[in-house]
Amino acid sequence: QGQLAQSGGGLVPAGGSLRLTCYASRLITSVFNSAELAWYRQAPGKQRELVATFSGVTSATNFADSVKGRFQISRDSAKKRIYLQMDGLKPEDTAIYYCKANTYWGQGTQVTVSS
Repeated sequence: QGQLAQSGGGLVPAGGSLRLTCYASRLITSVFNSAELAWYRQAPGKQRELVATFSGVTSATNFADSVKGRFQISRDSAKKRIYLQMDGLKPEDTAIYYCKANTYWGQGTQVTVSS
């Protein structure tokens, strides 16, 4: 069993919303709270790309241009969870999404946006 367990995802029509959750069950709280967090995605036939980051030190966030204004990344320290809120979804957002905390990866979850 990995360090990060993902949930959420699924099939949604264009314009819809989804929230992905990543639970760092095996990371101790102090490690989780200082970890550099991120969400990546990989579409069929394409390389894995960075979608959003959350700094464990400053809580600053950054987003890929393709999702700016539509996606939000957040952290719940008490629950050791990382979230990716996705609004205004487009068919080109279809991919497998992966969470990352320092060097640990989630197992991936499929997001499919229908046109």
